[in-house]
Amino acid sequence: MVYVYIAVMAFVTYLIRVIPLTVFRKKIENRYIQSFLYYVPYTCLTAMTFPAILYATESIWSALAGVAVAAALAFYNKSLLTVAAFACAAVFLTEQLLPVL
Repeated sequence: MVYVYIAVMAFVTYLIRVIPLTVFRKKIENRYIQSFLYYVPYTCLTAMTFPAILYATESIWSALAGVAVAAALAFYNKSLLTVAAFACAAVFLTEQLLPVL
């Protein structure tokens, strides 16, 4: 029975990838549709990642501190390693300080 589930999932995944290739044969020239399709991967990644960020820590306050630090450093075009390291440090320090407060 597990093999049937795997086969159905493989078929559905294959269809999701093949249908756009067969339906849209010409280049999409509408700039609004191109813009929409350009941002879809970013929005999907954000929709999957952001809830996990908020619930990965023991407290919502430490999660928000990490998000704030990461957003501030990303705004100033810091490297991904720098943003991740400082966000982790902010979460760690906030988790350490919360029981004291």
